[in-house]
Amino acid sequence: MDDGRPVLVTGGAGFIGSNIAARLADSGRDVIVYDSLARPGVERNLEWLQWRHGKRIMPVLGDIRDAALLSDAVKQASAVFHMAAQVAVTTSLDDPRGDFEVNAIGTLNLLEAVRRRSDPPPVIFASTNKVYGDLADVALELGTGGYAPVDRVIAGRGIGEDRPLDFHTPYGCSKGAADQYVLDYARSFGIPAAVLRMSCIYGERQMGTEDQGWVAHFLIRAMEGREITLYGDGHQVRDVLNVADAVDAYLALWRNIGAASGHAFNLGGGPANAVSLRQLIAHISDLLGREVKLGFAPWREGDQRYFVADTRRIDRALGLGGKVFWREGVARLALWLADERTSGGPASPRLAIVGGVA
Repeated sequence: MDDGRPVLVTGGAGFIGSNIAARLADSGRDVIVYDSLARPGVERNLEWLQWRHGKRIMPVLGDIRDAALLSDAVKQASAVFHMAAQVAVTTSLDDPRGDFEVNAIGTLNLLEAVRRRSDPPPVIFASTNKVYGDLADVALELGTGGYAPVDRVIAGRGIGEDRPLDFHTPYGCSKGAADQYVLDYARSFGIPAAVLRMSCIYGERQMGTEDQGWVAHFLIRAMEGREITLYGDGHQVRDVLNVADAVDAYLALWRNIGAASGHAFNLGGGPANAVSLRQLIAHISDLLGREVKLGFAPWREGDQRYFVADTRRIDRALGLGGKVFWREGVARLALWLADERTSGGPASPRLAIVGGVA
């Protein structure tokens, strides 16, 4: 990590990408922020990065499907955090070809640009827990905290990396293909590369929508007094991870790329940060001091009733510390959103957060 060249973050104006870029710039690194700005609102993240870090942020406005432009950025990089992606299952169902071109071909463009270098930089790839499919074969029971595996070992540890891959939906296929290409380029071509299969990451700079970034989306809808639609029964359980902890993992993986290259790791909040959608909404109600409006719709294609990451492998390999507890992290995000949306974001009434950190 002592190479003085800039670090490339594809999707660097996005939620996790901008947090990685900010942490790198805070440490004195120059950062190439490569982003098409296709996702609404992310231009604010880029403006914030430039305001905070000035010339350390080197923006390149481009699409990862533009192989020539991407190659030029890779030529300058000491390391690559590959965060750029089409991120919504629903969009992949509407436009499977576009989803494949961004997630699979875009990743191949990046890997080929890295392979052409005589000194290939490390590549850290943002994958997803969707590569494990809908987990329909995991027997579940419904309790007060939502769905939980009948198998006590899985219930206590979560889903591990030894789980067979089972791509569902075009999004799962495109991200899964990219996941496997990254691992194979490490194996076939000796590129130092590793994969993080992420659960639900939340936190500051998240522009949440119904299709992606659901924790922020729930908060935004509740703050605006609008109805939150739950697909299914709302007892789905996810392990949520604060973005600060996610960035810790990405940077630690870079520091340990020699030992970690060629491996995939699950990245999530783990059993201690497992929460059902209904539990999270109840917490939001407590924070706002009022009930949240709810609506219900049928289950969506490929939705997992339960996913909690077994984080033991990544915690051991990277020496990661404790994680922000979900109630505290969600309260912080609520405060950030309230401030963001009354200081230059979309118009909304100033909202008091009741009780602070719960």
